[in-house]
Amino acid sequence: MLAHVSSIEQKKLISSTPKHPHRAPSRLVKTPNASFLDTVTNLLNPSALLNAAPGKKERRREIAPGIAVGPMGLGTWSWGNQFLWGYNEQMDGELQEVFNLAVSQGVNLFDTADSYGTGKLNGKSELLLGEFSKSYPGPQRVRDDIHIATKFASYPWRILPGSVVSACKASAERLGVDSISLGQLHWSTANYGPRELSKFKAYLDKRGVPLATAQIQYSLLSCGKEQADTKALCDDLGITLIAYSPLALGLLTGKYSLEDKASLPSGPRGQLFRSLLPKVQPLLDTLQAIAASRNKNMSQVAINWCICKGTIPIPGAKTLNQAQSNLGALGWRLSASEVAELDNVSASLGTGTIQNIFQTK
Repeated sequence: MLAHVSSIEQKKLISSTPKHPHRAPSRLVKTPNASFLDTVTNLLNPSALLNAAPGKKERRREIAPGIAVGPMGLGTWSWGNQFLWGYNEQMDGELQEVFNLAVSQGVNLFDTADSYGTGKLNGKSELLLGEFSKSYPGPQRVRDDIHIATKFASYPWRILPGSVVSACKASAERLGVDSISLGQLHWSTANYGPRELSKFKAYLDKRGVPLATAQIQYSLLSCGKEQADTKALCDDLGITLIAYSPLALGLLTGKYSLEDKASLPSGPRGQLFRSLLPKVQPLLDTLQAIAASRNKNMSQVAINWCICKGTIPIPGAKTLNQAQSNLGALGWRLSASEVAELDNVSASLGTGTIQNIFQTK
């Protein structure tokens, strides 16, 4: 597998592209004495990229040479995760429909990870994306324009260069590709804050590798000083910010209420929501008011706010209804006054979702 363009993610990161019959396979460069970072950067091969097709619905954004993506992607954390999201294999048929719908509407960035999937289902998200990409019924040019961004978990046993290469090869095999558009390093202790991110970019620049993206938790409930500082630095350095959990694990959808106990999700999400719902009600009320005035729903407003902030949000979707809802965030923009109103209410809460405890400064 080979990453083409580098990226850093605050769960963690580096780069992925779908299989093209006319593309020569990238070469794996294995340096026996290289460091972990040296090994990953040796996998990057920008020359193998092709120009992406223009977007159908909204203007595409070039995040690296030859990789242009729409203003919103789709996250697949829930695809294969039984513990947090209640996945079972009977969902696969509808997940294929979710994928087909998203691609047909111009979504061409799909975020996954080799750790997505629980227990025996580890890697299931990548397997499904590989199957769905191959089975997409649209034209070949559309399939060629699908960009899958995967993440390689920094497991304790992945300490040698060869283990990184093996992880990359395994992801590529599950995805059914020769190369990967965007490769990302996943939740290790080197989750970079602004200072370390600058050092990382300088290191990659010396090796001629572009740092394409940074992925952080970013939403109306995760937009404090750390997020603002990272966003400002990314803007200065020309790094695209990918916003994971833009709906705060679903809390910003408006579907959950303490008055309706049956509406709350089971497991750890339910426990978190019971704690946060009373504190974030002013924000939910504001989202609802703006949504009603625009004939939208709260999810669409929350995702659109992320887009207005210059990020690429990657909301998840397990059902066609969720996918259709997410797509309703495209094709329009909140006004400056609406964005400011949401900013002010969010800042006044004094609370938010659980942040990344591993992030450096």
